[in-house]
Amino acid sequence: MSAPSARTHSFVIMLGLMTAVAALTVDLSLPAVPSMVEALATNLSVGQLIVGVFMAGMALGQIPAGLVSDRIGRLPVLYVGMSLFAAAAMVAAVATNIELLLAARLVQGFGAAAAVVLSRAIVRDIATGKEAARLMSLMTMIFTAAPVIAPSFGALLVSQWGWRAPFIVIAIGGLAIIGGIRASLTETHTPRNNGHPLQQLLSSFAEFFSHRQSIFGLLLIILPPAGFMSVITVSAALAVEIYGYSLRAFGLIFACAGLSILAGSFVNRMAVAKFDLMHLISLGAGLIGLCAIQLLIIVALDHAPLWWLWGCVCLFMFSIGILLPNAMVLALDPLPRIAGVASSIIGTIQNIFGAAGAIGGAMLYNGSVRNTVIIMASVGVVTVVILLLRPLIVPGPIYHHPDELARD
Repeated sequence: MSAPSARTHSFVIMLGLMTAVAALTVDLSLPAVPSMVEALATNLSVGQLIVGVFMAGMALGQIPAGLVSDRIGRLPVLYVGMSLFAAAAMVAAVATNIELLLAARLVQGFGAAAAVVLSRAIVRDIATGKEAARLMSLMTMIFTAAPVIAPSFGALLVSQWGWRAPFIVIAIGGLAIIGGIRASLTETHTPRNNGHPLQQLLSSFAEFFSHRQSIFGLLLIILPPAGFMSVITVSAALAVEIYGYSLRAFGLIFACAGLSILAGSFVNRMAVAKFDLMHLISLGAGLIGLCAIQLLIIVALDHAPLWWLWGCVCLFMFSIGILLPNAMVLALDPLPRIAGVASSIIGTIQNIFGAAGAIGGAMLYNGSVRNTVIIMASVGVVTVVILLLRPLIVPGPIYHHPDELARD
């Protein structure tokens, strides 16, 4: 695919929807859990595993999706992945016991991994530098709309048609994405089949970690999710138990965080035309550092009005909308031949750190403001330290590779 194709609206929307598949799937299905638990004669702790099992499937599917796409091309892997996703969603919709439903969610996550990983790899195939950052920002804007819209839509579906309705809609959405891939995307990668798959995987890992620029970008990508997942995980308890707000009010409070990423992505999209990637990365990391300073003060006080605390969270999320798209471009830029595996490495490690942040936040939570924000504050400090260590991690200049793109 040529670079001009990357500017079509359908192309960008499709990549954004592929990126948002996981978030849409989780957020649409969450409102179904209470009714599902009752209908399938199980308990809430087991029913909530539909999220964890799906994410486990995502983690398992990313490396295979990236490797196979480097070997045979992006489109075949996308078609197989999204077909698995849609079929498993339909199995989940008709499941009569929790065991079958959880198995379907695992397969669904495995299939969804292809869409999430390859959306980023396709951007690297056809763009670099500022153009790639602009595309990443547009994708992030579409992706971050999902947490704002999906929970309310999922609740509406459950109230009108029962707990199976969200899973049916997810399956239909998967089929629609397959149609969109067929209509909007063409192959962007020249297959690179270098011997045995394991040998190619190991050489791809070695190539990724041989580039200091990629390591620097990776560190900036994987740390912030651990911070915001630690707070998001306990955000309902924070709003209801500590500050005494209703669940309905919590929904509006939570939406502010999603809108903040959307705003950050929009600002970044405008800024990439005028500023260097490293300037924008420094801005994003600097704003996260500003959040960290305030959160450390809140940790010391063990008290803060909600507007201050959640304002820091929203600023953190706004900063992510600037930092992550540019850091992703930085990490993938030196790796045009292995963009699939490179994207899967980043996604897998990011998921691990995000899960660690969520688990850590849940374990630390004890009803105090201090323990609610301490991980986010710590991650913010470490992110700034990584930025300051850039001359040691990447001693030379930052390189872009405009000539190493997929060609028609």
